[in-house]
Amino acid sequence: MKRFVRFSSFSLLGIFILNTVAFAGELLPTDWPQWRGPTRDSRVVGTQWPNSLDENHLELSWEVEQGPSYSGPIVVGNRVFTTETDEKKTEVVYAYDKTTGDKLWRTEWEGAMTVPFFAASNGSWIRATPACDGETLYVAGMCDVLYALDCATGDTKWDVDFKKRFDSPMPSFGFASSPLVHGDAIFVQAGGGFIKLNKTTGETIWRVANDGGGMFGSAFSSPIITTLQDKKILLVQTRKSLKGVDPLTGDEIWSQDIEAFRGMNILTPTVHNEMIFTSAHSGHSQLWKHTDQSTSLEEIWSGKSQAYMSSPVIVANHIYLHLRNQRIVCIHLETGEEAWRTTPYGKYQSMAVLDDKVLVLDESGELLLISADPNGFDLIDRRRVAENNTWGHIAVSKNQIFIRRLDGLAAYTWK
Repeated sequence: MKRFVRFSSFSLLGIFILNTVAFAGELLPTDWPQWRGPTRDSRVVGTQWPNSLDENHLELSWEVEQGPSYSGPIVVGNRVFTTETDEKKTEVVYAYDKTTGDKLWRTEWEGAMTVPFFAASNGSWIRATPACDGETLYVAGMCDVLYALDCATGDTKWDVDFKKRFDSPMPSFGFASSPLVHGDAIFVQAGGGFIKLNKTTGETIWRVANDGGGMFGSAFSSPIITTLQDKKILLVQTRKSLKGVDPLTGDEIWSQDIEAFRGMNILTPTVHNEMIFTSAHSGHSQLWKHTDQSTSLEEIWSGKSQAYMSSPVIVANHIYLHLRNQRIVCIHLETGEEAWRTTPYGKYQSMAVLDDKVLVLDESGELLLISADPNGFDLIDRRRVAENNTWGHIAVSKNQIFIRRLDGLAAYTWK
C-alpha cells in the first residue's frame, strides 16, 4: 500500500502540532534508536514472535518510495527516521509517523561522492545509520559530516565537517561507521580518528586513534560501549585494530591488531561474559579477553570463519554469523567450534533476536525467521519483502518491523 495523501494547509499544521507534542523525548526500551537497536546488539524487547511470516501473521501496514540508502531506519516514540541520497547530489533525512506512514518532515543538505571502482557496483550513497537520544537525531553524511537535527521539526541544531575541523582527507568509502550516543556525548569514527563530541554543541571533547583509519580512510565498524572488569569501556574497531578506550578521557587502555584484507574490519564487535568476539574479511573469527594491566588482548580461540559486512547475534552461548562466503554459521562461544553452517544466501544480512528466534533480513530481499538451535539450521519460515536489495539494517519496535529497501521504506505489523 503506497501512501500518496493530500492535505490542506490547516490539516498539515494540525498534524505538525500533534506530532510535535506527541514526540516528547525520552527513549523507551521498545524504541530502536540507533544501529542494531537500544543495546547495540540487535536484541529486541517484546513478546514472542509467531512461527510464521505469512500475511495472516505479518501484515504490510504501509510503504513509501525513496531514493537509495545503506542506512537502517531507526524508531523513536511515534516516528521512524530514514535517509536517502537524491540524484547523486543531495542527502535527505525523513521522519514518518510509524503507524500511518505519513511524512512529518524532510531535511536535506548538499553532499555526495563516488566510492572506489571495485565497490561502485553496490552504490555510492549514504551509509551510516543515524542515532537518536530522544530529542536530537544525529545523522552522518557521506562526505565526513555530522548533522544534529531536532527530532520534532527536522531543524538543524548544529553540524560538523570533520575534514575542515581536522584537516583530514575525504574517506574513500565515505562516513560508514554509525554514531554512538551515550550520556552527554556522541562518539564517531570520522576525521581519520575516533572522536567524542558534546552532543548539545558539536564541540570536540577529544580525538584519538589518529592512525588515518588504514587504507582508504576512516573505519567501517561502529563503536559500542560496554562494561568489562567492572569498568565502562568503549570498544572501537579501526581498520587495523580493536581498541579499548576510556569514554571519559579518551585514553587508550589496550589495543589489539586484527588481521583483515585491506583493513576490512567491518562488523560490530560483540561482548559476551567479559569476552569480545570479532571476525574479519580474509582474517579469522576470534574470541578475546582483556587481562588486568595488559596493553593488548589474550586470544581465547581463533577459527577459520571469515565475516564480511554482517554483525552477529548471540543466543545461549552460541553466536550466529553471516560469512564472507554467504553462509550462516553457528559457533560455540566457549570453544570456537562450528555447530553448523548453511548453503549460501545473499551478500549481507542484518539480524534481530528475540528469545530463541532470529529474524534475518537478507540483502537479496528475503526475510527469514530461524530458530536459534545449535543442533542444526532450522529455517522456520521465509518471505520475500523486496524485489531489489535491502542493505539497510532491519529495525524492530514493539509489534512492528521496518525494512529499508533500496527504493523505499516498508512497515510490517505482527498480528
